[in-house]
Amino acid sequence: MKTRKASDSLAIATHHVLPNDTNNLNNLFGGRLMEWMDVIGAICAHRHCRRVVVTATVNHVAFHHPIPYGSIVTLEAKVSRAFSTSMEVFIDVYVEDPVSGERMKSNEAIYTFVAVDQNGSPLPVPQLVPETDLEKERYEGALRRKQLALILAGKMKPDEATELKALFGA
Repeated sequence: MKTRKASDSLAIATHHVLPNDTNNLNNLFGGRLMEWMDVIGAICAHRHCRRVVVTATVNHVAFHHPIPYGSIVTLEAKVSRAFSTSMEVFIDVYVEDPVSGERMKSNEAIYTFVAVDQNGSPLPVPQLVPETDLEKERYEGALRRKQLALILAGKMKPDEATELKALFGA
């Protein structure tokens, strides 16, 4: 199976925060942002493997700053690492002030998607080749994040987590 570059999976979406997207504080609902992240992440994962993908896990979501009503929100997603049938996707969220045009990173997330056939059975995905420093950093951390998630889910014993043991010098 041919390898793919992280840049091949880039997916970008832009939304305007409208009244039906906001909570009582006139900020974007966290759940609405997670929905937008799930959609852009799935498009990104699909671009990497050219298969139907399903969300396997939401590994991490960080709400660093509230996103006010009227803001312009841009989500950028890239596959950070591909495993046998799954892909870790990083999603960076930026907020643009509609008056000044100033753009600031406000949130981020890591989702995992699995490629599946018409029966829902997992399919192999192409391996990923990171190119930029950020892509390489995220690629290197992906195996540690996966091993930690497997340990927490009871699917891996801590002494089997080679990447985590190397990180902590165990």
